[in-house]
Amino acid sequence: MSDHAVTLTKAERARVAINLRPRDAATMLIIDRTTKKPRVLMGKRHASHKFMPGKFVFPGGRVDPGDRRMAATGALGQICENRLAARVVRPSSAKARALALAAIRETFEETGLLFGTREFGAPGKPPAGTWAEFAAHGVFPDLSAVTYVARAITPPRRPKRFDTRFFAVDFNGVAAKVEDVVGPDTELVELVWVDFDEAKELDLPTITKVIIQEVESRLAGGFGPHLPVPFYWEKNGSFVREEL
Repeated sequence: MSDHAVTLTKAERARVAINLRPRDAATMLIIDRTTKKPRVLMGKRHASHKFMPGKFVFPGGRVDPGDRRMAATGALGQICENRLAARVVRPSSAKARALALAAIRETFEETGLLFGTREFGAPGKPPAGTWAEFAAHGVFPDLSAVTYVARAITPPRRPKRFDTRFFAVDFNGVAAKVEDVVGPDTELVELVWVDFDEAKELDLPTITKVIIQEVESRLAGGFGPHLPVPFYWEKNGSFVREEL
């Protein structure tokens, strides 16, 4: 096999990046409204990460196959499900549910917080891995506790692209917490509770700052389910903001 067959030129890498299909991902804004100013939980990414190293972000990540199989209590609000189905090639209730569960799972993986309820005991036969660990704490994830608040697709020409759905959950929905999840060698090396003004002063990816501003406005508007969900994507080199 020739070197050309295994080594891409700069131009070839650029073409691959342009055509890279975004992967489904979900992230969670955890909001504490018990203080005078609402606060949000942010995590600092490890400096060794190729994607957004050292930046402050919300916990989140890619959707896993187990997210479609995990048992949950409650259900997404119909308006949230409808908006999750908008501008999607093959929408389904199962996909909407998996996206919300991915946000709950990733939050547990990266912060140790379990959003759900212990009223029904431990879920039976959870998918192996993180969901099995989650269930071992006797908690069912609660879909009714989360709200869909934004969507953004990573622009072309990036080495990694995600179609990210942003969810929000109230901190009082925590059913359990695992300690010592965050450390110097974990994906998020630091967690901080900050109000929205303080959050905007952190070292943030551009889209994270935009979403913070969107959710701040949503809170000021009462955070009702009727409020629109912004959708950010790039068209002809410029960001477009739609409402779902």
